[in-house]
Amino acid sequence: MMGESMTGGEAIVRSLISRGVDSTFGIPGIQTYPFFDAIARHSGQIRHYTPRHEQSAAYMATGYAKSTGKPGVYSVVPGPGILNAGAAISTAMATNTPTLLITGQVPSSYLGVGRGHLHELRDQLDTLRGITKWSGRIEDPQSAPRLVNEAYRHMTGGRPGPVALEMCWDTMQRTAQVELIESGEPLDRPTVDPDRVKAAAALIGAARNPMIMVGGGAQHAHESVLELATLLDAPVTAFRSGRGIVAEDHALGVSSAAAHELWPETDLLLGIGSRLELQYMRWTGMGAYEPKPAGPPHLIRIDIDPLEMERLQPDIGIVADAEDGTNALIEMLVRTGFKSGKHRERIAEAKLKARQKIDKVQPQIAYLDVIREVLPRDGFFIKDLCQAGYASYFGFPVYEPLTYITSGYQGTLGFAFPTALGVKAGNPDRGVVAVVGDGGFMFGIQELATAAQEKLGLVTLVFNNEGYGNIRRDQRRLFEDRIVGADLAAPDFVMLAQSFGVAAHRVTTPDALRPVLSAALESNLPTVIEVQVERNAEVSPWEFIVRAPKTSGSSLKIV
Repeated sequence: MMGESMTGGEAIVRSLISRGVDSTFGIPGIQTYPFFDAIARHSGQIRHYTPRHEQSAAYMATGYAKSTGKPGVYSVVPGPGILNAGAAISTAMATNTPTLLITGQVPSSYLGVGRGHLHELRDQLDTLRGITKWSGRIEDPQSAPRLVNEAYRHMTGGRPGPVALEMCWDTMQRTAQVELIESGEPLDRPTVDPDRVKAAAALIGAARNPMIMVGGGAQHAHESVLELATLLDAPVTAFRSGRGIVAEDHALGVSSAAAHELWPETDLLLGIGSRLELQYMRWTGMGAYEPKPAGPPHLIRIDIDPLEMERLQPDIGIVADAEDGTNALIEMLVRTGFKSGKHRERIAEAKLKARQKIDKVQPQIAYLDVIREVLPRDGFFIKDLCQAGYASYFGFPVYEPLTYITSGYQGTLGFAFPTALGVKAGNPDRGVVAVVGDGGFMFGIQELATAAQEKLGLVTLVFNNEGYGNIRRDQRRLFEDRIVGADLAAPDFVMLAQSFGVAAHRVTTPDALRPVLSAALESNLPTVIEVQVERNAEVSPWEFIVRAPKTSGSSLKIV
């Protein structure tokens, strides 16, 4: 057999290098020492970042992947390390983010015995399979290149998502003759059905006021989406992961608030790479799940996942990669001589009306206006579950693909700060701002040490309203002002950040934020800016997020 002598850990790292991996995140452990030793020996090709918590390793890999479009690779120990990373893995699953976990296992002779070896987790592989798109075990060093390729196929093919590879610690340190192989092909893209494209074009031709809704599955297709929108003269909107595909300062790019103004007259919705949560969970009710939405409007979907056509059944479903399906639809419309209506004046009026309405969500909108003014067009905005973060769904214009990053439907509190560190690791020369609350920031505040040590010039805005603001508001509104677990005593964030060697400032008004944020971004050094907000002073943003018809009973919010 041809090959080179190397450990299992070396075989994994060499296979990752062949895939173009230049950064890894994680904390070494005895079960993964050979993997980390190989990273050390290839430090000229891979930069490693060591966080202070396993969850942060997975979040950093997520931020790296979401912002660069390249898979994020991280490693934690088996058992408790995997469980610590679980929330971040679930978030990558929710946001269709390609991340690869490399982890260890008990020695092979103990596998499945239940003897209680270090970090043993019963059915670890099954546990991983429950929260990833695909997971596998590398049984010997010779198999490592093939299994890495298989992991990449699943991670990047079809609907992207997190994957994991485990390897017993004795196998990872074993030396064998390993033949490195060429990178494999991703899972096949679906073939576009021309009959469905033709039917979709006919439905579009009969529509008077179409709207395009995009999700994270269309990020790579942003040029095609804009071409289609221009052809239709149709507004393009998004809720979370699809924002920035069409810039919101473009005549056809609209926020979710402006899209809601246009919704009553919309007679056709074209969803591209989106679950369409905005329209069919937030605007038309949050009651019993109905797989077939009642029209109007007519619904066309382009999605690479065939199961999506069953979860939310359209009038016409095109199972295809977003770019392939959109291009096919453009070609069909041009071939059939499609002529659009004129909608830009109506769209402009909706954008103006929406802006006038959301201006009442204060002080969040005023702070978001300052951030948008100071942050470069291609700068990254990573939001946590906080009042300014919620308001950003509709009140922070996004101009570039991949620059607005959230935890998606998983709604993981504490997501933004460690994820933003990964964003900065992947984009060291671009501005990165994380917007967090005082509660969520404490989930990962230890990563200030990581920011300082790795010199990651992230700017973190900590909106301090002394509690979990959303919980407090709901308890006051729905439970006769009985507050339980919502009010928090926070540390002095400025002193705490400075103790880690991180620059820190405190502001109390949007005008005061402007020069401080500008200087922080210019310095490209890790910085914390505490924004003090009076408790209970923030106007609820939920009127612009959940638009479901009012019912007689109490209604809680989804994030």
